[in-house]
Amino acid sequence: MQKITPFLWFDGNLEEAVNFYTTVFPTGHVESMNPMSAAFVIEGQPFMALKGGPQFKFSEAVSFFIRCETQAEIDYFWEHLTAGGGVKSQCGWLQDKFGLSWQVVPNVLGQYLGGRDRTRAQRVMQAMLKMTKFDIAALEEAYVG
Repeated sequence: MQKITPFLWFDGNLEEAVNFYTTVFPTGHVESMNPMSAAFVIEGQPFMALKGGPQFKFSEAVSFFIRCETQAEIDYFWEHLTAGGGVKSQCGWLQDKFGLSWQVVPNVLGQYLGGRDRTRAQRVMQAMLKMTKFDIAALEEAYVG
């Protein structure tokens, strides 16, 4: 059992939200659900959720970071998580239709930004700042110069 589990507070759409997340992530599944709470797993990470009412809302102060190996994977999560009213933002950030923030990021970005060659890193940073959804080929082009 995980020592720490994210706990998500939803207004009146608990079942819809849990079904959405366990559909978007191919390995997702519901462990338990009743009218007030749910336990589910996506990508091996357990989550708890509560139908708590309108008192609290999600903010960008907390987000979930999705590491992606390929452009196809970035495209998949970007399109599915913004479907139905999600909001696309800068530098791989988005909010899904429930207001939960996600970062859909290629694994190579850390390598490109963290390398010893600061000129390359700056070119990648400049390219990244112009993007909403990440484009791995454009990041690589900036890195190579």
